[in-house]
Amino acid sequence: MTIHRINPTPRWSDITVFQGIAHFVEVAEADTRADIKGQVGQIFAQAEESLAKVGSDKTRVLSVTIYVTDFANFAALNEVWDAWFAPGTAPSRACVKVELANPELLVEMAFVAAAGKAYQ
Repeated sequence: MTIHRINPTPRWSDITVFQGIAHFVEVAEADTRADIKGQVGQIFAQAEESLAKVGSDKTRVLSVTIYVTDFANFAALNEVWDAWFAPGTAPSRACVKVELANPELLVEMAFVAAAGKAYQ
């Protein structure tokens, strides 16, 4: 069975796909000084690009693990989350409070999604 690694580096791959399931992690890359809504918005925009690379979209997200640095941002995070997913398509998720390696980052998300036919 083939493991597809998209843009592999010595430390990580941008996306790893095995048996039709894609795994990838996103952080705010364009503007790390944005507030939580801005960072979550950036993450979702990047996630859409990552999903497209494996022939998928946000309706095929299976689960998301959310790493947040401050639960005071939880309500604002949920506002952006609720607006991004169409009704009935929200995946399972976990939200954990952490300290991230870059102190400007407020949130990091690990996605698991069903990939398109080319990755089955």
